Amino acid sequence: MMRIDAMWLAVDPVDMRAGADRLIARVVQVFGAAQAHHGYLFANARGTRMKLVVHDGFGVWCATRRLNQGRFAWPSDGAPLQQPALTQAQFEALIVGLPWQRLAHMQTITRV
Repeated sequence: MMRIDAMWLAVDPVDMRAGADRLIARVVQVFGAAQAHHGYLFANARGTRMKLVVHDGFGVWCATRRLNQGRFAWPSDGAPLQQPALTQAQFEALIVGLPWQRLAHMQTITRV
């Protein structure tokens, strides 16, 4: 299993034809370097496709996820790449298309 210490979200949409090299080049353009064991998430303009690029210290891994229905709950403002504090549960909710920003509020029932 690959170790990912931090997760960065690209707020600006990306052309999903971009491969790992072009996505890492975008990371280097914004930050000056791609850190080992950091994951960088990119989405298309419609929010139906996502790519995760991870630098593992030796090379680059690229994974793609596509939703057949619905859209990923993606942030739309801020810096080109930002690092919200994503927990493992929030990341898992994000990649299946659930509203990961409200995950903590969804854990408690306050009205019946």
